[in-house]
Order: sequence, then C-alpha cells, then structure tokens
Amino acid sequence: MSLGRDARDFLRAHRVGVLAAHSKSVPGHPFASVLPFVPDHAGRPVILISGLAEHTKSLLADPRASLIVHDFSAEDQQGPRLTVVGEAVRFHDEGMARRFVRYLPESARFLGFGDFGFWRLEPRQALFVRGFGRIDWIPAPELVAPEGRIAAAEDGIVAHMNADHLDAMRLYAQCFHGATPGKVVMLGCDAEGFDLLADGRLLRVAFPEPVTNAGEAREAFAALAAQARGGSTGG
Repeated sequence: MSLGRDARDFLRAHRVGVLAAHSKSVPGHPFASVLPFVPDHAGRPVILISGLAEHTKSLLADPRASLIVHDFSAEDQQGPRLTVVGEAVRFHDEGMARRFVRYLPESARFLGFGDFGFWRLEPRQALFVRGFGRIDWIPAPELVAPEGRIAAAEDGIVAHMNADHLDAMRLYAQCFHGATPGKVVMLGCDAEGFDLLADGRLLRVAFPEPVTNAGEAREAFAALAAQARGGSTGG
C-alpha cells in the first residue's frame, strides 16, 4: 500500500481536526479552530462552517490553510498525526451534502441556515508522522484518490447495503475489526473502501483493489464476504 493511501486511510478514520488559517482579525497571526470534517471521495477534507465564524472570515481573506488530525496525546507523544496543507475552496454539491449528513447527522440542522456553506481543502502536500523517525512529506498527486463513478452511485450503494445486507456488514465488522455490533449501518462508500458505524464506532474496511463503479463495488463486497466467511482477517 502506498504512503498516500495510508495517509487517506488515516484521515478517513477521523472526524475531528484542527483547522489553521491566516487570521483576518489579527493580521500576521495563525488562527486555529477545532472542527468536524468528512473526507470526500478523493480523500479531501470537507467542512461545513458559518459565514459568521472567525475561520470563515479568515479563509475568505486568504484561502491558504492546513488541517491536522491526530492520535497524539500526553500519554503517547509518538502517536500518528497528519497535517494536510492546501487551499480552501467554497463549493456546493448535493451528493456531498448527503454524504456529510450521513457521517455527521447533527449537521443537518445547519443546512437550513443560509450562512452555512461547504469548504473543501485542496491539498498541496501533507506531512505524515507515523511515529518516531517515521516522518514523510507527501505531494498532492499521491494524496488525492481517483473517484471514478462511485461518487454518483454512492447513495444507491449505501441504501442497498443498509436495506438488504445487514448480516454481511456485521460479518465485515467482526472479521476485519473484531467487533460484534448490535447495530451497524453503512455511512459511505468510495473507490478504496467503505465506512461502517457499528454501535457508534467508525469502522473502515478497505476493498481488495480500488473500484470504479457500482458493479465493481458489488464484486468487492462479495469477495470480502467470502473472505470473512472463510475466517481470514485483514484491514
């Protein structure tokens, strides 16, 4: 697996980061905010923020920003962390809005407010610290995954899996994460894998190979189910 893929998988395993921008209110100083985010199909962080927020004013004045996600703690100071550096771009896409709400249901109430909007961080490069002495800069072309036609098919894939394949999703959770959830739902599916919410825990399952459309995704789900029923474990 490539370093860029490792970085995307790490980003996809998190839903909260620290966004740093150039402060408009205090020129010359950085301004950092703790924010929830959802990666898009290419693995780029997407945030939903109010036009009244300090970070929004800063991004409108200067779109250069960075987002850090981490497992760093006072107890484990060698925990991994990823800092994505790039330019923030305001955009709107109905499919991404639905994806965002699936991952962060509480965000639905903000969509009715006219001053909230989506921003995507277009990566320029990223610093991935995976532990002591394991520090790498990753260029943008390696950070961004191909989307194929999965983005357009995602709503249908997720609805189908949640309606008809709960047993398979419990099997994925058990085989690939050692979980035995009472409740499991699929949140999203991209070219490289899919995300489950199992009793409130976010679980990422990677496809054996990247897929480009719904048909290939269906074959990948079947292959993973066969692997799980055979008792193999993976990531």
